[in-house]
Amino acid sequence: MKFICNKIELSEAINNVSRAVSPKSTIAALEGIKVSVRPGEVELTAYNLEMGIRTTIKADTQDSGEFVASSKLFSELTRRMNSDQITLTVDDNLVITILGDNTDCSFSAMSAEEYPDLPVVDSQRSFAVKQSVLRSMINQTSYAASTNESKPVLTGELFDIEDGKFNLVAIDGFRLAIRSELTDCSESYHFVVPKKALQEVSTLIKEDAAKDCTVCVNDRHIIFEINNVFVISRLLEGNFHNYKLSIPTSNKTEVIISKKDLANSLERCSLIIDDKNKSPIRCEIGGGTVKINCKTGIGRVSDTISADTTGDAVTIGFNNRLMLDALRVAEGDKVKIRLNGAMKVIELLPLDGESYIFLVMPIQLKN
Repeated sequence: MKFICNKIELSEAINNVSRAVSPKSTIAALEGIKVSVRPGEVELTAYNLEMGIRTTIKADTQDSGEFVASSKLFSELTRRMNSDQITLTVDDNLVITILGDNTDCSFSAMSAEEYPDLPVVDSQRSFAVKQSVLRSMINQTSYAASTNESKPVLTGELFDIEDGKFNLVAIDGFRLAIRSELTDCSESYHFVVPKKALQEVSTLIKEDAAKDCTVCVNDRHIIFEINNVFVISRLLEGNFHNYKLSIPTSNKTEVIISKKDLANSLERCSLIIDDKNKSPIRCEIGGGTVKINCKTGIGRVSDTISADTTGDAVTIGFNNRLMLDALRVAEGDKVKIRLNGAMKVIELLPLDGESYIFLVMPIQLKN
């Protein structure tokens, strides 16, 4: 087997698919990248039995065939070649040779016979979403997905598409994140994708991506197509929390506050909180101010922040990290916070509309 291709294109393709290489597997081939040489193109695949990534690049090819290359060696040697065009050959003994202008590198390959096929997903059930929008939706919700494997379905995110509205939802029992967008999709979809797969999708999308991401789904798997890179993931089984029941329908207190001022205050509180010195944030709202207080064995922080407050005055406690995580992904210079008393969920939203809704459970204060 032999092919000639652009070094940068091959290197980028290797980096993209290597995100799905299994670090340790009973199937040795899964610890590498499968390379399939076909007329005019080379396909690269990585698969860890839960998620797979596949892409193709153009190449001047001779013969056809498949082999599996060490992900690390393949990536590093290709990246370090000193020529724009490189030639790669594989002999009958499965020895890979990479040739550049003045460089000749060789390493052993593996047979692709044991490499399992990626799941096949019918493209008939599919929808499209702008890449930049999908990236934003993932980045604003993934922080709230559970890390507790006792309920696997909550380690993923719910795709809830119905009546022209696309909601992406994550929940871990202490907080909930919803990101909403209007969609042209006429069908209804309701499935849960592992957080890990969505984070890889987000990473593959470029900052200024204006193109669509095509999403194909069946009962067990999903495929995201991003600029000729295909991310294939299994879906999570189980009943996802009925998140709509958790969203308050009214409020007794509303606060409009600088996101930066509130986040800076909570960052200061973080300096005196650790595993041995834990304390909820005491937050007093009313009279045009938000007062933040935190005291541990390390020290004390007290802040008074000007804010627009309406409704009942309230004193509420919450976990510092959970609120900071929500503030960090909230858009805009200011955020809206709505409350219904000291022991009801805290709701964080944008100033206008409900493109995102972040909920944080309160903590009962001792006094």
